[in-house]
Amino acid sequence: MLVDTHCHVYSEYYDNIEEVIKRSRDAGVGMMVVNGVDRKSNEEILRLVKEYDIVYGALGIQPESVETATEEDFDFIEKHIGDDKIVAIGEIGLDYHYDIDREKQKEVFKRQLEIAKKYNKPVIVHSRDCIQETYDILKLSNVKGIMHCYSGSVEMAREFVKIGFYLGIGGIVTFKNAVKLLDVIKDTSLEYIVLETDSPYLSPEPYRGKVNEPANVHVILQKICAIKGLDYMEASRVTTENVLRLFDK
Repeated sequence: MLVDTHCHVYSEYYDNIEEVIKRSRDAGVGMMVVNGVDRKSNEEILRLVKEYDIVYGALGIQPESVETATEEDFDFIEKHIGDDKIVAIGEIGLDYHYDIDREKQKEVFKRQLEIAKKYNKPVIVHSRDCIQETYDILKLSNVKGIMHCYSGSVEMAREFVKIGFYLGIGGIVTFKNAVKLLDVIKDTSLEYIVLETDSPYLSPEPYRGKVNEPANVHVILQKICAIKGLDYMEASRVTTENVLRLFDK
């Protein structure tokens, strides 16, 4: 069984979610975690987890949504974080690539980390152009989780692993310019790696330019196996066990 720990399978992006789910099953995906980014997506996730057996959810407010976040949005997450098949708080974090109020980002990030700690839930963390700031906050938070679409250095990867985080590896690993990420994968034990697609974004080679789907997670695992010289079935077992351990499933 394969697990896609990070995707955005919303009706906004896919005309036929039923077909996306079917293709995922056919590709060996037994679990996908649809991550929320705002109130609208969080509400849709609650519907999806009830409708499809392989769909699990993470509820969160991502950096791009912080300026419109309301108290009701935080209340909604806290109200439903204990719902069946809601396994984490995510996608949350920091993004300094865009011109978004950084203090507001930190405030919303820390607020959601507090909810995660209160309910003993892992977090799925977005970090772009601010890896040190993200690490500094997480180190003090006493929560565990996944560094989504990890893009930092080998040295920082080691530090995240030390504080209880797995590295989420997606389609970027198949890109020709992913030299730094290849070094991270070579250096990191498979016991600290999980798979993701970030669908509908970041389609792996040879599907770049097309809408990504959780079914493509097998391409990512194949590339990891090639980099580390691993057996595919064994790598599938280990990465899936990592997820189940983190989400206590």
